[in-house]
Amino acid sequence: MQIADRLMADQKSAMKNGDRLRVETIRGLRSQLKNKQIEVGRALTEEEVLAVLNSAAKKRRESIEQFRAVGREDRSETEAMELEIIREYLPEPLSEEKIAAIVDETVASLKAGSLKDMGKVMGAVMPQLKGRADGKIVQQLVRSKLSS
Repeated sequence: MQIADRLMADQKSAMKNGDRLRVETIRGLRSQLKNKQIEVGRALTEEEVLAVLNSAAKKRRESIEQFRAVGREDRSETEAMELEIIREYLPEPLSEEKIAAIVDETVASLKAGSLKDMGKVMGAVMPQLKGRADGKIVQQLVRSKLSS
């Protein structure tokens, strides 16, 4: 079942169960997907759907940090619950060990040896990890690998 179809089915189920937060979160995701579809002028591919979901998850993570910084635990908890709902539709994230292995392999294949090569390495690594790794973690691993 495609992600968009799962979202529709889960929204109906959440409406029947009276799960207001899930309904609102899924409704927002479907709205973002529809806007993206209008923007590109065609049906979205699964990769494009995942990109929209990853963007929504990233926004939630940033919001959680910002709300905690100003002492709004109630809002950060709501954002955290929304993030968990979004994660149900994303592929399983890779562990840091697997990410590090991919980074090591890419650095070796590109013969990168200094921080000057960071852009080249990030450009080669990120498409392999698309949707399965946080860019900040990848950046830290690449930076530490190139600086050592």
